[in-house]
Amino acid sequence: MGYRFSRGDVEYLRSDEGRQALAACNELELSTSSWLSDIAAAREKVGDRYAAVVETVLLRRKARAKLDEPGEWLLTDDALQQASAHYVARYRADRLAGRDVHDVTCSIGADLVTLARTASRCVGSDLDEVRLAMARHNCAEAGVAPAVVLADALRPVSRGTAVVADPGRRDSSGRRTWRPEDFAPPLDALARTYAGRDLVVKCAPGVDPEVVPWAAEVEIISLDGQVREACLWSGGLAEVSRRATVLRSDGSREAVTDTEPDDAAVREVGEWIVDPDGAIVRAGLVRQYAARHGLGQLDHRIAYLTGEAPPAGVRAFRVLEHGKYSERALRAALRKRRVGRVEILVRGLDVDPNKLRPRLRLGGTEQASVVLTRIGPTPTALICRAERIPPS
Repeated sequence: MGYRFSRGDVEYLRSDEGRQALAACNELELSTSSWLSDIAAAREKVGDRYAAVVETVLLRRKARAKLDEPGEWLLTDDALQQASAHYVARYRADRLAGRDVHDVTCSIGADLVTLARTASRCVGSDLDEVRLAMARHNCAEAGVAPAVVLADALRPVSRGTAVVADPGRRDSSGRRTWRPEDFAPPLDALARTYAGRDLVVKCAPGVDPEVVPWAAEVEIISLDGQVREACLWSGGLAEVSRRATVLRSDGSREAVTDTEPDDAAVREVGEWIVDPDGAIVRAGLVRQYAARHGLGQLDHRIAYLTGEAPPAGVRAFRVLEHGKYSERALRAALRKRRVGRVEILVRGLDVDPNKLRPRLRLGGTEQASVVLTRIGPTPTALICRAERIPPS
């Protein structure tokens, strides 16, 4: 759960003395090998506040990979873990641009800062006074000035705003919880509280749409190939029923929705295999994606696609050979190609790549990608060469 900050810690860290302490401790390596000596040095430099200072230094270092310019921000470990990556937060804020927006679980203000940059007017609220103090500091550091108030998300204090919520997904011991009724606040309670209002709720990407029937649109979002979160949109914010949004840190994006044609046929193995982004798979939009790009399915139950030209900007697999899968046949084919390093992708077969790889006993100098799947009743192995397709 990390260090538990107090209001006194926040006031100290915002003071000139605290800033000087942070600068002094930022010079420490704070690695596993140097930890004991660094903590001793921090105690000497800072005194009794050393734990809050060291934790803040470490969190700021971690935040650089996730947040947009968090240089002097104040953070907690839980809040940083739950905050959206800034590309994702910016995308969501763009969907709400020009609206009056109320972030009813604003925490340390990570998403609130991004919302405030595109909203017409913006409010943030939370029940945690320590995190609210951090949010006010972070908004000031970022150059935005939303109203930040103490309020319960289940007791509305605004009218006419689009409501944004990011319920806590950890129990009192810090362990993740996956049941929507255990979120803080619970999903159904949020939906009841803001029934008839424009509401967007951020949650884990594995949410079952059946447990959130009030969500008119379920959007699954990925960033650079990693599925990050689901967004549940209701009221006038919903545009489709299902959406997969594929974001890349180069600024490009692709969205697939359930309103698009899904007439992708099952085909014989073509020149390429395409493994759709995880957001597309989780959103159940593989057929729509295939139809958009002129691809077919290897099997109607499996997400692997095939065709003669993969989409621009994706990592695809050029098929070198394929046939019925057996471990012995695969080992012989890879050795014939002098493959020593192999990437193994599996769908539809009970094969553990980490257990299979050492059993292949490869020792060549080449590398390959192997796609293991089921085509109809036949377990199939496709030996491929992975290639990054240039953007169009």
